[in-house]
Amino acid sequence: MNVRTTTISGGKDRLYAAQGFTLPEMVIALAIFIFLVGGVISANLFGLRMFQITQTKLNVTRWSRETVMRLTDEIHVCNSAQVGVISNGMFVGLLDGDVQQGDALYINPSTDTNSYILYFVDTDDRTFRRSTDQAESTVILASSVTNVVPFSAQDMTGNILTNNANNKVIHITLEFYQPEQFMQSADYYKLDTSVKQRVVP
Repeated sequence: MNVRTTTISGGKDRLYAAQGFTLPEMVIALAIFIFLVGGVISANLFGLRMFQITQTKLNVTRWSRETVMRLTDEIHVCNSAQVGVISNGMFVGLLDGDVQQGDALYINPSTDTNSYILYFVDTDDRTFRRSTDQAESTVILASSVTNVVPFSAQDMTGNILTNNANNKVIHITLEFYQPEQFMQSADYYKLDTSVKQRVVP
């Protein structure tokens, strides 16, 4: 160690030692710094992962609530509702004697037979869609639908009907697959509800 003696005003001597870090001290300091940076990055990545998982679940919950509320309101006040299938791009209602299960739900909101609301699963791209009698009104409500028969007409005890009874309960079951994304594992969601007309014509 080099020691330098310097005389300052007042006649007092002070020693100033000039000393650098040794190699082992530098290595230890660098290792501690790397551990701290790694901890901060890990904590941020974990927080980002939790945020993405929570955000996805919140979005699904919000979508489910909004879609079910809208669908419920439309069935409650509709003139009629019928379960059917989409064939060649057209809705085909199920007849009496057929098991009332299908990939589409036709809602007639009024006595006007030309007015309708159609919910259906597009089996080509597995999307859940809503369409009306207005031109170019089809919108995609959800994607990655895994079940292709989401609608059924049931009685009050949950048995699937074989006729188009006026007092039927419309049961909707939608199952979704959330594919794996960045830092988020694949997940599965299910929406299950039953709705009945409030006023039966």
